[in-house]
Amino acid sequence: MRKSHSTPILLLIYLLISFDSPYASPTPQYSSLKKGSSLSVEDESDLLFSPDKSFTCGFYKVGTNAYSFSIWFSNSANKTIVWTANWGGRLVNGHGSRFSVHWDGNMVLTDVDGSTVWNANTISTNVDRAELLNSGNLVLKDPNGRILWQSFDSPTNTLLPSQTLTKGKRLVSAIRKGELSSGYFILFFDSENVLRLMYDGPDISRLYWPNPDFDAWGNGRSTFNSSRSAVLDNKGEFSSSDQLKLYASDLGVGIRRRLTLDYDGNLRLYSLNESTGLWLISWVALPQQCNIHGLCGRYGVCVYTPMPKCTCLQGYEMNDLGDWSKGCKPKFSKICNTQMVKFVELPQTDFFGFDLNYSTGISLESCKKICLDDCSCEAFQYRLEGDGRCWAKSALFNGRNSPNLYGTIYLKLPKSLETENSSQFKGLELVCSLNESEVFVGSSDVYKESTGTEYRLFLWFALSVGGIEILFIAAGWWYIFKEHGMQMLVEEGYRRISNQFKRFTYVELKKATDQFKDELGRGGSGSVYKGVLADKRAVAVKKLRDVFQCEEEFWAEVSTIGRINHMNLVRMWGYCSEKAHRLLVSEYVENGSLDKYLFSDGSSKEPARLLGWNERFKIAVGTAKGLAYLHHQCLEWVIHCDVKPENILLGCDFEPKIADFGLAKLSQRGGPGSNFSRVRGTKGYMAPEWTLNLPITAKVDVYSYGIVLLEIVKGSRFLNWMTDAEEEVGLKSYARMAKEKMESGEESWVGNLVDSRLDGKFDWKQAAVMVEIGLSCVEEERSKRPTMDMIVRALHECQDEERSTDGSFPQTMENFYSAKTVFDSYVSV
Repeated sequence: MRKSHSTPILLLIYLLISFDSPYASPTPQYSSLKKGSSLSVEDESDLLFSPDKSFTCGFYKVGTNAYSFSIWFSNSANKTIVWTANWGGRLVNGHGSRFSVHWDGNMVLTDVDGSTVWNANTISTNVDRAELLNSGNLVLKDPNGRILWQSFDSPTNTLLPSQTLTKGKRLVSAIRKGELSSGYFILFFDSENVLRLMYDGPDISRLYWPNPDFDAWGNGRSTFNSSRSAVLDNKGEFSSSDQLKLYASDLGVGIRRRLTLDYDGNLRLYSLNESTGLWLISWVALPQQCNIHGLCGRYGVCVYTPMPKCTCLQGYEMNDLGDWSKGCKPKFSKICNTQMVKFVELPQTDFFGFDLNYSTGISLESCKKICLDDCSCEAFQYRLEGDGRCWAKSALFNGRNSPNLYGTIYLKLPKSLETENSSQFKGLELVCSLNESEVFVGSSDVYKESTGTEYRLFLWFALSVGGIEILFIAAGWWYIFKEHGMQMLVEEGYRRISNQFKRFTYVELKKATDQFKDELGRGGSGSVYKGVLADKRAVAVKKLRDVFQCEEEFWAEVSTIGRINHMNLVRMWGYCSEKAHRLLVSEYVENGSLDKYLFSDGSSKEPARLLGWNERFKIAVGTAKGLAYLHHQCLEWVIHCDVKPENILLGCDFEPKIADFGLAKLSQRGGPGSNFSRVRGTKGYMAPEWTLNLPITAKVDVYSYGIVLLEIVKGSRFLNWMTDAEEEVGLKSYARMAKEKMESGEESWVGNLVDSRLDGKFDWKQAAVMVEIGLSCVEEERSKRPTMDMIVRALHECQDEERSTDGSFPQTMENFYSAKTVFDSYVSV
């Protein structure tokens, strides 16, 4: 309570006024609301604060004249709500509404007309006051401080530290981002005592977490408990009575946290950055968003592009343009005449559940006949895994398309319906975006169908690995507490998600680099030095120049590269985080960066050595493979944002390895995180989106790759062979000239665009394809640019060429036209 400097007479007058009116408002910004007092919607200062001011309780403006009574984080940028009275129900008017503690002990929310919108059902003469605690819990207390009612017993979509989720309680998502209406996703304990996520929509109800393909034991849960309780502690550890344990990546005390069931159906653990007010995601239940059921409604498919988005099947259209939960509707009338239907092939697509039947050991034609003969069959899935497997589908819910899926869906449609020749999904619409956050770090989730023997082998393997992990974790905790104490708990979270690489001390790396003497190169965020570890491994140590400006880049590299393993990506071996020191340790790539072999340094000095054509083509293919892995195959979809020759390192056999993920961006699955806070990249390689302030997607990497590809062919800097002063104009001029030559049929056009230092020793077909791909990549309209997996397929098609007996390359127009056929079959220029 605040100290009062009022005289005793004034204090007496104040008390008399308070007791005279049951709705007298308290002095604003107190942490308690006495019995007989109320908060008014019209007075913006009529608020309750927790004693440490970390939580605020009061009327929260939702619309022009609509308010909720809520609790929110005081220091979050957007007043993140953690509890709302009458969750999902009626809002109150912006005039005359009140939140009161009545004389009878009941806590009541009333609208402008005096009608009761919500009450706590706490009629008791023993009620003394309402208080907002430092935990974010709104409570009613008696004169002795005993809690008679608490908001923690009625959770909405968020669980706070020390708030227990028990049998009969559940978290319910919001219907849409920013709305306070309850949605269709719930977190609850089921009848088997297992904590689960479920989509409970208007048409279907489906469990989707943990993996519905496994039983409780297969998912590492136990049904042998009766307490049904789960709680998040202040360090960021969440534990449940079904033996579920999960940890925040920034495990440690002193951080404000919340576990929220977001409107997109994903359960996420957030940590608050008090200095910025932004939330960081420190754990997520389903990293692969499309595994959430009900996300796109009936006849909708969730597709990674690389962010998860919804689209309707061919022949279908959205029911409600503003609500994907209502799915899609057919543009045709159902036909049961087998002569009047056709099947459209949708590779790597699945619809979970609603199987009419399941057959094994049959051919594709037999599977098709099963669906043809059953009028209720809307599609069938067929997979060839040693033997043919067939699932006929009576309804199409929970659709998803992913490179990790092996089956193909054959969609049943009328023959009269016009369909596109391409099986690619078109007209994608955004389905989900995360709450504001800076960095996405969390566990990964690999989906794989397993039955019978496969399942038992998986279970034994999981148990074995689990036992080993327990030993390592136990040893790790002993080391942390014995040797380093509580201050290392914050970094322990990052080690959990980065457990395949080592944490080095600054002294170790200083010794390994001989006081940072041998500098390999430098960039915007720091310098790279060569070093040799105690085990004789040669390493590259990147020392960040300014910790405070580069913290985001540092953790992006740690959380991203540490979990990625591909032959065309530089492998990270460890990191150092001590006081003001931030360093990254990666494999040493002996031949340095591509720019040293393509370009002179501007002082007439020639490159390290001239790259032959085969080496150039190998570098082009390998770089494309690395980016395709990041964009399409990696568990976390990564946008590099600074693809250039300096960031393409060459191994001993000149196999390329993409480096420098300091500017890497974990795609925020379509949310506000799709926009960066500042322009990133390097002049000459930056896509137009950066300057036009458009959302950043994987197509910025495609653009940069296109410039690099043209430079590999030409052997010089893009900016050096642009005749126009303005980069954009110069690129358009070059593209127009190149296309005119291609279309003219001049046999010499390829030779004019290839590095003259090769003396004509190059493969014309490969060169033609590379130039065409490069030009398609740098299209100003990003939708016209190909994806990296398309580029890889096109390059692979012309990778193995027959050479003449003298080892020379074929140089004929026939090869050029063959190249156009190869390229046009994958991308459109």
